[in-house]
Amino acid sequence: MRSLSVLALAFVGKVLAQNATTPISTAISTVGSATVASVAPSAIVTSLGLSVDDLWDLFVGPVSNYSINTTVAATPVPASSLIPPPPLYYAPFPTGQQNPATPKNASWSFPKNFWWGVASAAFQVEGAVKDEGRGPSVWDVFTHRVTNFIVGNDTGDIADNHYYLYKQDIARIAALGVPYYSFSLSWSRILPFGRGEVNEQALRHYDDVIATCLEYNVKPLITLYHWDLPLWLQNLYGGWLDESYENIVDDFVNYANIVFSRWGNQIEHWFTFNEPSVFCNEYPYPEHYFRTTNVPPKQQPYVCGQNVLLAHGKSYRLAKSLGVKGTVSFKNNGGHKIPLTDSPEDALATQRAWDFSEGQWANPVYINGDYAQNLKDYTSTFLPDFTEEQKASINGSADLFAHDAYAASFYYAPDDGIDACVANSSNPLWPGCFNSTNQYATGWNIGPAADPKAPWLHKTSDWLPNFLHYIQDTWKPRGGVAVTEFGFGEPFEQLKTTLSDILLDPIRSSYYTDYMEGILIAMSEGVEVVGALAWSIFDNLEWAQGYNVKFGMQYVNLTTQERYYKASFFEFVNVFKVYQVGSNLTIAR
Repeated sequence: MRSLSVLALAFVGKVLAQNATTPISTAISTVGSATVASVAPSAIVTSLGLSVDDLWDLFVGPVSNYSINTTVAATPVPASSLIPPPPLYYAPFPTGQQNPATPKNASWSFPKNFWWGVASAAFQVEGAVKDEGRGPSVWDVFTHRVTNFIVGNDTGDIADNHYYLYKQDIARIAALGVPYYSFSLSWSRILPFGRGEVNEQALRHYDDVIATCLEYNVKPLITLYHWDLPLWLQNLYGGWLDESYENIVDDFVNYANIVFSRWGNQIEHWFTFNEPSVFCNEYPYPEHYFRTTNVPPKQQPYVCGQNVLLAHGKSYRLAKSLGVKGTVSFKNNGGHKIPLTDSPEDALATQRAWDFSEGQWANPVYINGDYAQNLKDYTSTFLPDFTEEQKASINGSADLFAHDAYAASFYYAPDDGIDACVANSSNPLWPGCFNSTNQYATGWNIGPAADPKAPWLHKTSDWLPNFLHYIQDTWKPRGGVAVTEFGFGEPFEQLKTTLSDILLDPIRSSYYTDYMEGILIAMSEGVEVVGALAWSIFDNLEWAQGYNVKFGMQYVNLTTQERYYKASFFEFVNVFKVYQVGSNLTIAR
């Protein structure tokens, strides 16, 4: 939409001074009667007037479109689609099946106000990447320009076409009785350049997504940022690598202000960021596709992290100043961390793993506004200290502890010891100086492995109660703990060709059942767990793995865009049918 915005691309003055990679050397020469200033080639810049379409054409290139490019009304979900799989339900004929029933544990229960549902993220499911004024994000460059950055060079151009099929998708989860749907907004859809003019068409779209949820008695939960940084901001000042610690913070807070002002009190739970450890560690980006930066590669995730914490703290305070009544937090991530052996070195390595992972975010937000000492010993060599005002903004800036908690792993010290590693910046484990494995010291796996394209993930629900205890005991969050993502990549699902085989996902099914029972155990032991969101509503673009690993509780035929419930979805819902106080969930018979 060329009329949306034309922003001057002016890499001069302050921007040039802050971001130039080579010092400007100027010489004066005379040509005829004119005096001409010459500069080093790297400092030669220009000003361009670019529209949103120009951004796409210059930085991304052509995109694919699906045949359905208008919003589709929902149709009733056929009753035949709502019949659970065995052993949750057996048809009247044939008879003779014998299945050992697992008795209900009478000491377990989810309170009536325990919130649960399914989750998605804009870039992974929406598609329609160039439609209705959306500007490109860095992930549009990753998928289109950086060859083999994504397995199979898949893109998010169409994905699940959720941008146009959201009404049916919401109707489908409502048909199974799912009470909450967590999704993210596309920053570059609302602000195509990440700043400047607002795309009102995008706001109206999300107006209707929220209204549709409420129409179906599904409560919407919103994440402001799920990794899809507006491309313009990355190329303007380095995105999350902005060393002024002001530009990206101010732009994000402005975006948050637009969102909170429009929908603030329609949403029970807000999340500013999803998994900052992941998107910050995506830096350094591939070379030659984005604006260059002076930040050394090893330091980039921490410069990003500093900006994220500042942006989160300010956005939280903004929400409270606007009278937003729902909770505001961010989604941390990482697995439970268990010492491989009982040696003091492995215990210290495990603590360092906590400090460099969840602790990078949780210590500032839940403890004292600053990093844990193990991490600060490193970051203080290049990051500016938080001011007292910044610490006050960050500390206490979450109303609950939201954690995307998929699994657990073992941690152990480097072979040459932690002290030697910390003193040696060439050690591949530096600066964290810890190692991890998914095998016990006996050699056995910690649990069944997920798909080989998700090698980090094993089914470790037996460790979940311990994990939840650790979060509560260490960071003592007010408002309790919410597991805001958990799920499982069914092994080799992408190789299956028969629909009935795809829909029966036994390991994922047992993962969800055992995981929710792990939460029930933790709650029975005194951990305040307040909610749980399963990943994902359906198969989607799993970032660098493309469509080659499946986490969805629904199968999506990417050619026809048809959706089908998998067995795991019924298993997930059934736990709440059995254990939630006051549940009126029914399963078709």
